[in-house]
Amino acid sequence: MRSTLLLLAARRISCAAIIALPIAACEQSGEPAAPTSSASLRSPAFTVSSGSTSTVLGRATFAEKFNIERKADKWKTHVDSDPLDIAVQQIVFAPGAQSGWHSHPGPVFIMVVQGTMTFYEGDDKHCTPVVRTAGQGYLDEGKHAHIARNESGVEARNIVAYFAPPGAALRIDQPAPGNCPF
Repeated sequence: MRSTLLLLAARRISCAAIIALPIAACEQSGEPAAPTSSASLRSPAFTVSSGSTSTVLGRATFAEKFNIERKADKWKTHVDSDPLDIAVQQIVFAPGAQSGWHSHPGPVFIMVVQGTMTFYEGDDKHCTPVVRTAGQGYLDEGKHAHIARNESGVEARNIVAYFAPPGAALRIDQPAPGNCPF
């Protein structure tokens, strides 16, 4: 029993030493162990979404390269891709909700299925709103920061299809680019 108590005491000391070691190392190196100024306590540089809920409906990897071209009458499409993931998500925006500034690793096809959404691009120095209503789509190339906002007084609902490298994060939070007043 006494040997068990000594062993437990030794483990507690070891754990305490492991926890204290980085703090002591910082103090010995002249680096503080914790932030000491308000500058080091700033909020993150990226913006966060508010008032929206997201549900991933499905995600699948298309493991082979492909090159597809279709033509019919006056319509055509062409898709040439390395292996990719396609993910589909439903995003519901309450009145006044917004996505936060973000980008994507690939193109995103946004279908507004209910309400009205307003999109702003981070590289547009005039902060021009692009408004889409139910039944309309918005293509986000994913190249730079952008934000989606529900500036209406009613709920808006989007179905979103992401094209991304296999296993990649679908969203990359970004700082506000400073071109819009929000």
